[in-house]
Amino acid sequence: MDRAELTTEQVLKRDIPWETYMSTKLITGTCLQLLRRYDNRSESQRAALLDDDGPAYVQVFVNILRDIAKEETVEYVLALIDEMLTANPKRARLFHDRSLANEDTYEPFLRLLWKGNWFIQEKSCKILSLIVSVRPKIQDGIVLNGNTSHSKSTRTGINDVLKGLVEWLCSQLKNPSHPNCSVPTAINCLATLLREPCVRASFVQADGVKLLIPLISPASTQQSIQLLYEACLCIWLLSYYDAAVDYLATTRIMPRLVEVVKSSTKEKVVRVIVLTFRNLLAKGAFGAQMIDLGLPHIVQSLKAQAWSDEDLLAALNQLEDGLKDNIKRLSSFDKYKQEVLLGHLDWSPMHKDPNFWRDNITNFEENDFQILRVLVTILDMSNDPTALAVACYDLSQFIQYHPGGRIVVSDLKAKERAMKLMNHENAEVTKNALLCVQRLFLGAKYASFLQS
Repeated sequence: MDRAELTTEQVLKRDIPWETYMSTKLITGTCLQLLRRYDNRSESQRAALLDDDGPAYVQVFVNILRDIAKEETVEYVLALIDEMLTANPKRARLFHDRSLANEDTYEPFLRLLWKGNWFIQEKSCKILSLIVSVRPKIQDGIVLNGNTSHSKSTRTGINDVLKGLVEWLCSQLKNPSHPNCSVPTAINCLATLLREPCVRASFVQADGVKLLIPLISPASTQQSIQLLYEACLCIWLLSYYDAAVDYLATTRIMPRLVEVVKSSTKEKVVRVIVLTFRNLLAKGAFGAQMIDLGLPHIVQSLKAQAWSDEDLLAALNQLEDGLKDNIKRLSSFDKYKQEVLLGHLDWSPMHKDPNFWRDNITNFEENDFQILRVLVTILDMSNDPTALAVACYDLSQFIQYHPGGRIVVSDLKAKERAMKLMNHENAEVTKNALLCVQRLFLGAKYASFLQS
């Protein structure tokens, strides 16, 4: 059988020669005694043994993973631990028992992430993520299992563990070991680990944020919906970390989240995206971007639906209020700038408002006429007739209202692009391309005549 397709149940059917391991001194007599009691027992019998002597069994399992390299045995012990934790995740706390203070309980799992086949990697990742997430927290320099946080020890430090784990998770998102399981496994673990600020920092430093963006897209199957939910959960957790927010601002995460929230009927997916919007609303240009993407209208539609989650309804109300405040604060030029930079040009009222052009004409000079450069690029790149028509019209308005408009727009090579659009199949594009070209040739002096 392909080891990548192994299941815990199949692995646990094996007979492991524990006596042979004792005779070669790879395990002790005490270990053998504990294993004979535990191995091939019912779930209830194993549960009783773990209740009575859980830390001792954890020590046996960790020692075997440390000292025995045989793949079948490593798989078997990982399957035992996986079964134990799946039945009761709280048992992960056994790995932090005071009696194990001198055991390096993290190291075997961290090492096996890189050494083993997919079954070994996946189980090691799952187990390590869980035992790390329930570790005792530090209070006044003392770790709650009795160790001082500054004690010199050969144990693998938690920072090294988290860094190594994040590195492996990112490697699985980039180059999956398993074609179907690597990405869901990595995202599932990140959705737990990113609750910790230090993991968020490591993830950003490892350039992991960009690996999440492609996963934010509408989903249909149950499996893909769960993956989407956990990917959105990762984005939400990262929205609490400024360095991650700065990176997200350079991506197309907002249009992707809006597209998902518009089409999703899964309450948990909608909730985590709405909470993300609420976090990002006041940061950078996200608020203006949300408004430009039509989020106020989408929020109204979402509020009209019959959600059972009161937290979701409260978050929608908060988001709606925040968007209203944002709209009030945004100047007309801020809105216009967002519209142009995102390439979402439409016939909003400001384009044909003379006051807008008179009041804001000098703002177009910012960043070496950045907005004009983008408008010219839209003439070259866009296939949307409305965007092309509006871009031509706006360039003609700049020529009319700016003293040096004709020279600036000519220098940006807009004339050639506008002339090509005079033969466009869409009449609105043709009309506005002609207006732009006429103003380029004749200047603002004849603008009012041409307008009429």
